[in-house]
Amino acid sequence: MKIRKTEHGLTVDAADLGPLLGIAAADVPAKMRAGEITSQSETGVDADEGRIRLTFWYGGQRLRLVCDTEGNVLTTSRVPARRNPPRDIGG
Repeated sequence: MKIRKTEHGLTVDAADLGPLLGIAAADVPAKMRAGEITSQSETGVDADEGRIRLTFWYGGQRLRLVCDTEGNVLTTSRVPARRNPPRDIGG
């Protein structure tokens, strides 16, 4: 599996992501558009320089992919988890 960088951000092929989330690849785009699958990306700093962490939430689970800057997946993990709603940092 490889993560691709595009002008719009990072891309994971649905054929790779679906099985990791336990759903059919064909269902991934619609579930993302509907907000059933959400995601976040983070770029490593200091000791994690050169790594990217992609996190996906779906159906009470969190899937995390850690990649190098070339998009090669180094580790994957899936655990039960809920996504907390975004916090309002302003006043």
